[in-house]
Amino acid sequence: MTQSIGQKFTPFTLLKFALPSMLMMMLMSCYTIVDGIFISRFLGDSALSAVNIVYPVVSILLAIGIMLATGGSAIVAKKMGEGKNAEARSDFSMFAAAGVLASILLAVLTLLFLTPVCRVLGATDALLANCRSYLGTVILFAPACMLQSLFQSFFVTAGKPKIGMTLIISAGVTNAILDYVFLAQLGFGVEGAALATGIGQMIPAVVGVCYFFFIKGDLYFTRFQFHGKTLLLASGNGASEMVTNLSNAIITYAFNQILLRLVGESGIAAITIILYAEFLFNALYLGFSMGVAPVISYQYGAKNDGELQKICRICRRFVLFSAIIITICSYFLSEPVVYLFVGSKNETYQLAVEGFSLFCLAFLFSGFNIFSSALFTALSDGKTSAVISFARTFVFILLSLMALPPILGVTGVWLAIPVAEFITLFLSAFYQWRKRTIYHYA
Repeated sequence: MTQSIGQKFTPFTLLKFALPSMLMMMLMSCYTIVDGIFISRFLGDSALSAVNIVYPVVSILLAIGIMLATGGSAIVAKKMGEGKNAEARSDFSMFAAAGVLASILLAVLTLLFLTPVCRVLGATDALLANCRSYLGTVILFAPACMLQSLFQSFFVTAGKPKIGMTLIISAGVTNAILDYVFLAQLGFGVEGAALATGIGQMIPAVVGVCYFFFIKGDLYFTRFQFHGKTLLLASGNGASEMVTNLSNAIITYAFNQILLRLVGESGIAAITIILYAEFLFNALYLGFSMGVAPVISYQYGAKNDGELQKICRICRRFVLFSAIIITICSYFLSEPVVYLFVGSKNETYQLAVEGFSLFCLAFLFSGFNIFSSALFTALSDGKTSAVISFARTFVFILLSLMALPPILGVTGVWLAIPVAEFITLFLSAFYQWRKRTIYHYA
């Protein structure tokens, strides 16, 4: 493992090392996107709206998984950089066990209170049946979803990012094929899309468990003792990533309620399509940050200040140039992207195209903000990371949603996230400048 994340990196080799994680995250985002395309095409806007309404529960599950994955991998990578390999393996095993137990608990609670949960999230009488069907099916695969989230980070920490990428590709292809079979051929309802997603998640979960049990590389499952302090440290360190997903759940709910009031169910379908596109493009930055985070943690733990500074410079340049390219591409691809979901130029299509042409401005700033949060997580400064993440994904978006729609109407809804990302840019730059002498990354 140390030959991978401990090597001296050039811009090319660092991007090559992070590429599998970038592809993994983008392919994982395609789970939801592919489901959305098939649901919209074969079941209609109402079914797509129902899936979006209950998605906050999935966001909570992902929040816990990503928290343990990012916070835990930073701890594990740092200990391996310090030469504490046995402790690193023990901690890794504990994080995996804790994640599985948390996912089972969430699944049980959701199934016990399925209808009340759907109602609280905003399900109307017309949408309740689809909400129950999708959530009740997808939550059955909660442990697989959790393990997939954990393994995508820890395969990178183990120096095996290509294995994780291969598993995610396999899962994504399986998900797409089963979506076609269940929805287009067999005529299943929304539960078919949920089933396809869950079966896809089983592939990296099952193979990952077998790998870390039986392949005795640098990182594998061992007997462990529960250390609450270490678990809390990982949770605190990864809190920013958890905050991001929990905030996404709340913000999705806020978007749904505002658009339902302004333009009805077609507005929920439109914002669902736009948020799918956001998942995909931001997944590039999330994957890049996930790929370089263990490298940053390792160099920080090994006190290699020169190498740490070089890596951070490469990361900032990548984020800057890719942000410009992604924003331009997303603007010109807005119509074909929306058409993939809708298939006809109806009201939902018009709303989504109009919204996406404004929404894509967010990509100019989101990459730097995502990397800034991940940087401080990798440096075990969970507090700073959480402040950036919470401000970015909750505070500034909520303030924008409160201020802009009363003035600009639906246009204000589309601009809420770009405005929030722009404001967060200044906060991210402030913390990177202020902390540079503490962690020696610049």
